[in-house]
Amino acid sequence: MIQLHQFPRSWGIPNLSQFCVKVETYLKLSGLPYEIIESMPLKGPRGKLPFIDDAEKRIPDSRLIIEYLKITYGDHLDRWLSDEQKGTARAFQRLLEEHLYWIGMMTRWDYTDRNWQINKRAIFGSLPAVIRDVVAAIYRKRITKQIRGHGLGLLTQEEAFLLGRQDLDALSNFLSNKTFFMGDQPSSLDASAFGILINTLGCPIESPLKDYALTKKNLVDYCERMQKEHFPTLSALK
Repeated sequence: MIQLHQFPRSWGIPNLSQFCVKVETYLKLSGLPYEIIESMPLKGPRGKLPFIDDAEKRIPDSRLIIEYLKITYGDHLDRWLSDEQKGTARAFQRLLEEHLYWIGMMTRWDYTDRNWQINKRAIFGSLPAVIRDVVAAIYRKRITKQIRGHGLGLLTQEEAFLLGRQDLDALSNFLSNKTFFMGDQPSSLDASAFGILINTLGCPIESPLKDYALTKKNLVDYCERMQKEHFPTLSALK
């Protein structure tokens, strides 16, 4: 059976990691059996979560994991898409994972002290007290450096949130009144979209990005549907 290594559940959402949610949602949408192994990034082959173990193979990185699953078990989600639709889905996936994701990371690691403390407790709270603050500080420095390297960290907060609102507008307008982003059945884009969006509007990290996301009723409804159907044991979104 596929073993999915990810953070423990927290915050009433599937996972505090956008990409852990992405992989688990893909597994659920594809109907592939799996079990969860609670882990920490240091145990990952590239120092990150998620990763999977399957048939004596260890696969890191959500993109590589999903490609592996498609090749090994068949493309259960995207085979109905036309080439044009696949291109559109890939473009929105890039918007979500290469842009909106980083604005969300800024709100957790480099925005307010309150948000940082919430994020710190969720990720590092299980570590022994003697090393918790040191490890958290090291990871915070590493992540903020990555945010700056991306380019978003060089913007003012107001400029970054403006770009985030534009991303949310694009997602809301494209979703419109559809059940899923590409139509009336799910695709792998929905795994990415749910992972990023539930970690934007369903977590206790407060920011203008979250406030704006909550004004997009169709995005809120989408996340509520996805969580209720695929993660029914978790609490309803507030």
